[in-house]
Parts: sequence; C-alpha cells; structure tokens
Amino acid sequence: MNPKSIIISRTDAIGDVILTLPLAVFLKKKWPDCRIIFLGRNYTKDIAEICPAVDSFISWDDISGNPVEALKQQSADAIIHVFPRKEIAKAARKAGIPLRIGTSHRTYNWFTCNRKISFSRRKSDLHEAQLNFVLLKGFGITHVPAIDDLKSMQLMNPKSELRADLNGLIAKNKFNLILHPGSRGSAREWGIDRFAELIKLLPADKFKIFLTGTEKEGAMFRNELAEPFPQVTDLSGKLSLSELIVFIGHCNGLLAASTGPLHIAAALGIHAIGLYPPIRPMHPGRWAPIGKNTKVFVADKKCSECRKTAQCACLREISANEVAGYLMSL
Repeated sequence: MNPKSIIISRTDAIGDVILTLPLAVFLKKKWPDCRIIFLGRNYTKDIAEICPAVDSFISWDDISGNPVEALKQQSADAIIHVFPRKEIAKAARKAGIPLRIGTSHRTYNWFTCNRKISFSRRKSDLHEAQLNFVLLKGFGITHVPAIDDLKSMQLMNPKSELRADLNGLIAKNKFNLILHPGSRGSAREWGIDRFAELIKLLPADKFKIFLTGTEKEGAMFRNELAEPFPQVTDLSGKLSLSELIVFIGHCNGLLAASTGPLHIAAALGIHAIGLYPPIRPMHPGRWAPIGKNTKVFVADKKCSECRKTAQCACLREISANEVAGYLMSL
C-alpha cells in the first residue's frame, strides 16, 4: 500500500496530541509524499500545526455539524482512530474513506472500521506514544519504535518569534525555570505548598522563575508563589497557547505534573521535569514526557490507595529538596 493521504484522528487533550505526533513523523518518513492530516480540536491546533510531519489540520469543532462532507473533501485513503469517537467513526464510514483503522474493543467500530486492532491500553506496559503505533497493524506494520527512537524525532518546529516583552523577561545569566503548578484536573498535583518550598530552596542569583497556567489557576496560587518572591514572574492567564509554546522554547526548564506544558517542553528539547504518581495507568511508564532532556520524579512503590482520592500521598512524598537538588545539578 502506498497511501496518498492519511487522517490521524485524536480529539482529546494537548498532552495526548503531542504523544501522537511520533505517529505522524513515522508515517511521513515511511511515505514522504503522503499528505498527513490531523483531526483534532481547536485548542490543539497550535500543537499540530507546528509538527513538521503534519501537512494540514482540521478541527472537529468546525466540522462536527457536517462531518461526512468535510471528510469527503479530504480525499483520504485512510483514517486512524487514535482516540475513539463514535461520531467520527460513523462519519468516516459514510464519507467512504477506504481504510478505517480502530480498536476492536469499541462495539461501534465493528460496524464502522474495516481494520480492527485488538489491544488494551489500560493493561499494556507500553508508553502511550508506543501504543499508538499498534494501530499501524491496519497497514500491515508491526514495528513499535523504542522510546529512545521516539526521543530523536523532531515533533515541533515553532515559527513564531517570542514577543518582545516576554523576551525581555528571559535572564541571560540564570537558569530560566517555568513552574506549572496546576493541571486543570487532568493529573494528580504536587501541591502549592510544595512549589513554595521549592522556590525557597532555589538560589535567586541562579534561577529566574516563571509561573504559568490559566487565570483561574493563577488566582489559586499567585498569592503564595508569586507575591512573596521577587525572583518569580507570574505569567498565568497572560499567554495564548502559541505564545506559551514559543516562551517554553526560550526557557531552560519546566517543572509540572503530567500535563500538556510538560510534554511541550519535552518536545522542544528543554529540560522537562515531571512529577508523577506510581498509580497505573497514570504512572510515568505510560505518560512520561518524550524528549532528550526529560526527568521524572515518582515514588518507588506500588500504590492503589490513592486511586479514588483527589490527593495523592505518594506524589506528595516527592520532596522539594530532591527536586531542588536535581535542578541545581543541571
């Protein structure tokens, strides 16, 4: 098979989309003349469009009113349902896309997909980025790249310049560190008090610290993390996603839970330091950032006690001293 165009469908969050980009890079390398189309949401457009392997982006938010016609216009030879969604699976079938690949564990895929791949993400020991490659069995491809091979891929190439006012904030002779305390509920969090402890431990003459997040998140942490510390600049609620991406690329490191900004930092090649619980499937074995300069902190224990609680005691066990020691070694 030599497809001329392939749609990769992933309509969930930023981190999920970033961990799907290796699939686009692999397909573009295998079939250089193939047009890679990414089907996502408006809020992930800025991510997909700076991936060198993605030729065009279509938003489910824009086409959901008439998806069949929109998909027909793409003249795609195949669609890979990386994130299963019944409406998209039905639309792809009605649009007459010849090869429709999805997991066999969704009942509706038995009526909408003609290549059904059997595997369980929840039970697998593979990383999320590797699990996406299992769907390529629909093309007869059984190779799943090693994590080290994924780390060498160029996933992002931002073209925008950094805003002049933001560029002026970057310290030339210090380690510019972004702290992203929140997760918008998508991950277990370390806690504002732990971030405050960390800020106190990092020498102000060696570290310039920035806080990022939504305005709502900023309202929750800025009184404790920004106002008491002159070396901290609060950027929460002040950056669009595209501006955040470029700003991250100009900093030296980013510390966060398992969130989109952590995966952005990893993809851009800066030091991406992740804080993870040991709970499956939230653990770093499944969701660690993919990049050349990544580090994860996770309690060395098996835990299921925190599964049904909002707070994770195991994540809280990661000490600010431990994280500060690592940062000062960079």
